[in-house]
Amino acid sequence: MSGDVQVIGPEATLQDAAVLMRDQGFGMLPVVENDRMIGAVTDRDIAVRAVAEGLGGNTRVRDTMSNEVIWCYESDTVEIAADMMGKLQVRRLPVVNSEKRLVGIVSLGDFAVSADDFQCTADALLGISQP
Repeated sequence: MSGDVQVIGPEATLQDAAVLMRDQGFGMLPVVENDRMIGAVTDRDIAVRAVAEGLGGNTRVRDTMSNEVIWCYESDTVEIAADMMGKLQVRRLPVVNSEKRLVGIVSLGDFAVSADDFQCTADALLGISQP
């Protein structure tokens, strides 16, 4: 899990989000308002949802973010998180503590690099790759 999580506010622009993603080398930003995660915006949201609909870089993150917040708990096992990622077909998953405060993000790449048992990584990749 990556613990140093960059977040963005809902009133920021898609250009702001894209610049952060480019400069920091990641493809998802949790959207936080009043110390609560209210959604997420991904590189795919920007390209497929916003640009495909003709929205420009000045569009607010709030207008294209995914509102359904999907996460796992920091106490969950790697297998639980990988299973969730596979079933939900997501490559990145926010990690929250027992108070549902954001503490990190886990990615498929994190599993591949650190897993002792590569089966959970393979299962997650298989699920994510299903049409």
